[in-house]
Amino acid sequence: MGTREGHYTLLKRGGVCNIKPMNGETRFNVIKSLQFVALNLMFSRTYIPPIMEHKNVSDSFYTHLPHGCQLCYEGAKMVLFVTGLCSKSCFYCPVSEKRMRKDVTFANERPVSSDNDILTEARSMNALGTGITGGEPLLVPDRVLGYIGLLKTSFGREHHIHLYTALSPERVILKELKAAGLDEIRFHPQPEIWDHLPGSGFARSLGIAKELGMDAGFEIPSLPGSEQVADFARDCDVFINLNELEFSETNAEALKAMGYSAMDDESCRAAGSRDVAYSIIQQDPGSKAHFCSSRFKDAVQLRKRLLRTARISGREFDEVTPDGTLFYGVIEGKGEGKGEEDVDGITRMLNGLDVPGQLFELLDGRIELAWWVLEEIAPEIGDRFRSWYEECYPTYGRLVVERIPIDTAADFTI
Repeated sequence: MGTREGHYTLLKRGGVCNIKPMNGETRFNVIKSLQFVALNLMFSRTYIPPIMEHKNVSDSFYTHLPHGCQLCYEGAKMVLFVTGLCSKSCFYCPVSEKRMRKDVTFANERPVSSDNDILTEARSMNALGTGITGGEPLLVPDRVLGYIGLLKTSFGREHHIHLYTALSPERVILKELKAAGLDEIRFHPQPEIWDHLPGSGFARSLGIAKELGMDAGFEIPSLPGSEQVADFARDCDVFINLNELEFSETNAEALKAMGYSAMDDESCRAAGSRDVAYSIIQQDPGSKAHFCSSRFKDAVQLRKRLLRTARISGREFDEVTPDGTLFYGVIEGKGEGKGEEDVDGITRMLNGLDVPGQLFELLDGRIELAWWVLEEIAPEIGDRFRSWYEECYPTYGRLVVERIPIDTAADFTI
């Protein structure tokens, strides 16, 4: 599980992101995305066999959904990336350059330098749970235990926490995790040991975790050979999550070298990954299996998290779009002379036009305001100031998705 870091690294010149959270398209105008993206999802031609439960149209399917994944379906899980340090070298690892093998911590997109950063992020989305990931979280066990305690103390025992690990921890650390409040653990054995999991360290750790009362299972990429882990999971009566293999900036060359190719020119999905999971579950519909698609991470997980965040953090004048982004207007001074005089001039103009104070805000040397107010007063602005419509993520850093100059947005509606 990740935070779709690509949205924060693939930027156009000027710091504007051209990656959309829903369908991967850059908008020529706002209308195209806002009015039709829901229809595009509704009429998706995804075939899910009747033996599988499916409550979304994101190309994911399952016979069993762990509680952590249920909260993820609601966009209610915060992702706590506790460290980028890792002792493994998985060829398919998608972690970005800014995090890979670096001892850094992020709560969703927010850099963490104190406990308060984690609590602020969790509150910003009304998180009902947290997924702890990395890197390898158990390389910093004291940090993990501290964060579990922090979250449980702050949000109650019902705040569900699951953890990913590529290690097979001993009983002592598993007991400490359970005592701290860990609800669910997901083991990630590397492909080279998939064919001899019985009797392995993972089998031992899995048994101990179950004995201690934790929900336990496996989470691996959907690759040829995954059926060996699925068979072992079935024999142990635990769940298995199969993640669709995805190309990223850090793993693309390794995937190509291993013979993988992208499913199409418009996505990062690896061809054949979905088929592996489909075959596994079709052949054993009684298994506790879940296939998590790349499209789900965008169309459901990320979108719903953005919507939760936008509804909490959005200002009175922000329009929350169906994508979960914020849409508003911007007015600022022209040229290099942008400063207090320009801001004062814009503020005097807005006051003179009787624009209510709750419909605009001074932020970073410019005025942000309701887009419909900007549309109405555009003739009054003339060439005195620069103005445009802007859309951004509601998350930490408010990454800008799109800017639309007023003079190219005739007859604009939302």
